[in-house]
Amino acid sequence: MGTDMDKYLEKAEVLIEALPYIQRFNRRIIVVKYGGSAMVDETLKKQVIQDVTLLKLVGFKPIIVHGGGKEISRWVGKVGMEPHFINGLRVTDADTMEIAEMVLNKVNKSLVQMVQELGVKAVGISGKDGGLLTVEKRYSDGQDIGFVGEITDVNPKVLYDLLEKDFLPIVCPIGLDKAFNTYNINADDAACAIAKAVNAEKLAFLTDIEGVYKDPEDKSTLISELTIDDAHALIDEGFIGGGMLPKLNNCIDAIDNGVSRVHIMDGRIPHCLLLEIFTNRGIGTAILSKGEGRYYNGDK
Repeated sequence: MGTDMDKYLEKAEVLIEALPYIQRFNRRIIVVKYGGSAMVDETLKKQVIQDVTLLKLVGFKPIIVHGGGKEISRWVGKVGMEPHFINGLRVTDADTMEIAEMVLNKVNKSLVQMVQELGVKAVGISGKDGGLLTVEKRYSDGQDIGFVGEITDVNPKVLYDLLEKDFLPIVCPIGLDKAFNTYNINADDAACAIAKAVNAEKLAFLTDIEGVYKDPEDKSTLISELTIDDAHALIDEGFIGGGMLPKLNNCIDAIDNGVSRVHIMDGRIPHCLLLEIFTNRGIGTAILSKGEGRYYNGDK
């Protein structure tokens, strides 16, 4: 009996630990950028959706912005085309753009379905809907990479309307230019732009890495918390490279434009979102705006 009671008390302590975070972020907007392995593994996918649904049910206002790069590559291969990248950006000709839009919309509606199976109303949209994302053609070091868009404007009205009506918006990163041509958008860029536009309290990136390392070769150098100044210093001193550099620059940009905190976490860890947002230790890297601190019990 004692062991059972200990288990129950441990569960109660976990719930109480979450209380100040629930109070702090109640009715606040949280943007979750969903991508990587957590989108491919069915068990992880279900756990991420459970996490976001729980955030919604305890009073947060989550918005999911998802990618689908691995799925797009799979379908491009299925039709006998070769995926081609320049500087990490997918070269997107008209045929690839058509496949990308179909795949992203398929992914989008599957996420809507999963959320609604858990009893929460969700609406899937793309950046085309309501003029959400306006883009211009993006180049990579002067090279033409096709229908890849750089976001020039975000009109968040459709998102505010959905949140007000108690829907959970799920956004796929497709946008239109001023001539109404369709463009694929990097999902990190879309999440960052949307977080800025809706004055999100938090922006969470689910990735395939544990967080930000001072030395990527040394797992003991994981940094659990960074200020904006710390992030700039790491970049200036050459510690950040590869795919983490644009991601960290996105984080800095989001915080410079009003987002209070950005989380980079390993989406391969079950329920990573809940662990990072609701526990005092956290599991990834939190990047904080000036004056922001971690909360309670010596701060997270």
